[in-house]
Amino acid sequence: MKAQVRVLMVMDQFLGANNGTTITSERFARELAHNGHEVRVVCRADPDSAARAPLGVYPQGELRYPLIQHLIDEQGMAFARPDDVSLREALAWCDVVHLLMPSDLAYHAARIAREMGVPATAAFHVQPQNLSSSIHLGKFAPLNDLIFRLFWRYLYQYVDHVQCPSMMIARQLVDHGYTNALHVISNGIDDSYAYRRISKEPSLQGRLVVTMVGRYSVEKRQDVVIRAIARSRHRATIVLVLAGQGPTERRLRRLADSLGVDVRFGFLSQAQLHDLLSMTDLYVHASDMETEAMSCMEAFATGLVPVIANSPLSATSQFALCDRSLFRAGDPASLASQVDWWLEHPDERERMGQEYARLAERYRVGACVSRFERMLCKAVDDAHAGRTPAPGIVDEMAIPPSSSLPEAEGDGDA
Repeated sequence: MKAQVRVLMVMDQFLGANNGTTITSERFARELAHNGHEVRVVCRADPDSAARAPLGVYPQGELRYPLIQHLIDEQGMAFARPDDVSLREALAWCDVVHLLMPSDLAYHAARIAREMGVPATAAFHVQPQNLSSSIHLGKFAPLNDLIFRLFWRYLYQYVDHVQCPSMMIARQLVDHGYTNALHVISNGIDDSYAYRRISKEPSLQGRLVVTMVGRYSVEKRQDVVIRAIARSRHRATIVLVLAGQGPTERRLRRLADSLGVDVRFGFLSQAQLHDLLSMTDLYVHASDMETEAMSCMEAFATGLVPVIANSPLSATSQFALCDRSLFRAGDPASLASQVDWWLEHPDERERMGQEYARLAERYRVGACVSRFERMLCKAVDDAHAGRTPAPGIVDEMAIPPSSSLPEAEGDGDA
């Protein structure tokens, strides 16, 4: 993207990274600024936090939902109460606005952007199943189909270009009748995650460390990991680290206690996470539903072999380099078998760890943001020309970052 543009990012929870979407948004904003673009953000913030932020912020108040606020708090999430006056000021400043979440804030921003003639793009980071799983209906198709329709009605009908972190989610959008130009662009891996090994801290000396990183929630399936370790031939030697926070923590702790599995719980800073991964022997990603799974990508970037749930609703399985890196989703026995095999073959684990570290180089955040810039440029050009892009999928990850963007093929993969 040769032209320098003013990019406005709209994201309820931008300041204080505690989830994958927020971390991705911060990294994209940082890379855009590094590439010479001006970036500002509309997000929930008090005036003091906005003043201390490293980039321009249009602060919004907090929006609370009385009946479900306890669930939102347990997830470590927060929503912004849209201030239309502030949104108009922000949109008058920018050349293009990018909407990160299908929230009330994004809905207001999208409608006002269309009214003002400001080009708007969006990302699809939240699967409907993430929401339905919180009420134990993650596999109830009628509810998920309804949520797809609501997402379309309240946000995605207002934008022509959508960033999809994986081909899987792009195809789901096509299947649900979305008529946008769908750009498959990975959220990317930060350069700080690279091959690294350090000595284990004293509490882990002589132990085999198996790690999973992710929010404690129903669809992440940490329960499967605990049950698998309980079945492992090496259960007495394994320390299972479940790094995260969320509403299912108490249930997971009770399960670990009842099965006698040594599990370490807790939310980690980025520095602590780097060190944990560098001391880990094997990484597990058991989630049933993922648009991509940044935590798994960061793990294999450090040279860890992942064992990934082979779920039809999870894009993470695309990263598996061999069948030993996959297990039947929701099946503790299948996972235990793969965990035992990798722990009993350290030479192969080291060799494949090097292969996974090389795989990570394809997904570096700088290259992904270059592809994202290309999408923004296309949105601006289309708006200025009064042109509507053809619906369909463009696999940006198959196109070099510096190449020009082809038109999407209608109803198909480019």
